[in-house]
Amino acid sequence: MNNQATIEKMSQMKLHGMIRAFESTMETGAGKKFTADELLGHLIDAEWDDRYNKKITRLIKAAGFRYQASMEQIDYSINRNLDKNLLLRLSDCTWIQNKQDIIVTGATGTGKSYIASALGHQGCMHEHKVLYFNCKKLFSKLKQSKADGTDIKELKKIQKQEVLILDDFGLPPFDNDSRLVLLEIIEDRHGIKSTIIATQFPVKNWFDIIGEPTIADAICDRLIHNAHRIELKGESMRIKQRKKLT
Repeated sequence: MNNQATIEKMSQMKLHGMIRAFESTMETGAGKKFTADELLGHLIDAEWDDRYNKKITRLIKAAGFRYQASMEQIDYSINRNLDKNLLLRLSDCTWIQNKQDIIVTGATGTGKSYIASALGHQGCMHEHKVLYFNCKKLFSKLKQSKADGTDIKELKKIQKQEVLILDDFGLPPFDNDSRLVLLEIIEDRHGIKSTIIATQFPVKNWFDIIGEPTIADAICDRLIHNAHRIELKGESMRIKQRKKLT
């Protein structure tokens, strides 16, 4: 069997990574340096890498992150109360396997959304399904889906995500519909899937921000007590960046 026939069969089986590795090996003559089992291992590794990279690309695109952030790009040089050891521990994503939550709080501009996105991106790199939402857009979307009868489908999609990121939690203020849908989302995920909350409001104020005491108590009880906490402090990163530029 000639090489072209082999390539055509690999193409039919959608072994695209293997094709590229095979063609490269043949073009460079590197195949002569491999034993049969080494060549087979090389081709299988190339196919595995190709499928892994495509999967990660799909997961990141589907997540819809606000920022293209990564754990490696987090700036620890600025004093904003970042616990590097905690973030290093979180980077192995065992918190996702253990169905744990993360709460990121801090004033406007301190980097909450970036860190939440970086944690979500790391989840994608470990092949977990992640979904990012700005709370205002989420509640608006769910109200619209309720009006057109697709709300159950949307809630099931959210429920399936291994990590849900809720950014700008508490902005805008909760009305009764948003309180109820938030309770449903958190109830469906509690102890089953992981959630990241990013907000400028300190945890101690959440009860009042959510509003209705019974619902607020149920939401806070499920989110707060066993979550990893990242409490950012200091001046706005955006203000510091503008100062550097001027």
